[in-house]
Amino acid sequence: MRELQARLRQAGHFDLVPTGYYGTITAASVSAFRQRVGLPAGGQVTDATWNALTARTRTPTRQELYPSTTRPPADPDPRCLTGRVLCISKESRTLTWMIDGRVLSAMDVRFGSELTPTREGAFRVTFKSRHHHSTLYDTPMPYAMFFSGGQAVHYSADFAANGYDGASHGCVNVRDEARIAALFDQVRPGDKVIVH
Repeated sequence: MRELQARLRQAGHFDLVPTGYYGTITAASVSAFRQRVGLPAGGQVTDATWNALTARTRTPTRQELYPSTTRPPADPDPRCLTGRVLCISKESRTLTWMIDGRVLSAMDVRFGSELTPTREGAFRVTFKSRHHHSTLYDTPMPYAMFFSGGQAVHYSADFAANGYDGASHGCVNVRDEARIAALFDQVRPGDKVIVH
C-alpha cells in the first residue's frame, strides 16, 4: 500500500505522505490516475492500473515510503510556532506535536462526523486520562487528552481497523497506538491545542 501511495505521489495524484492505509483519499487518487491514463474511473487497483502506474514511475526509495515526520509542515498555522502545541490540521488530517516551531512527531488523525464535528480553534489540554472510557458512548478512549469539553485527542481502535471509513463523535482519533502512547507521556495539562 505504501508503494502504491508513493507511486501515486510521484505521478502527481497523492498529496499526503504514504500511510499504508487504503481509504477514501487513496481511492480517489487511484480513480484520478486511472482516468488520466484512459482507464475507467474507479478506486480499484487492477493489473492494468498497476502496470500503467509502474510504467510511469520509479521504484520508491525508503525515504519516500517512510518519510520523516520530523520535518516542519509545509505551511503550519502561525499559532503552532511558539510554545508546546498539538497542531491539528483538518486539511491534511494530521496531528503534529511541536515545541517552539520544532516538529517532534506527527501522526494521521480523523475527526467528528458532520453531525458531531470536531471544534476548531485554540484550546488547552485540560486533563489527561490514560485508560479513559466514555460513559456517554460506552467506548474506550485510551491516551485521552481533553481540550474542549468532552472532545479529546485519543487512540481509536476503530480508526486503526477501518481508517477513514468511520468518524468520531467529535474527538481527534489517532490510529497509531505506539505514537499516541509516546505523545501522551510528553504532553502536559496546559499545553496548547490548535485545531484548524
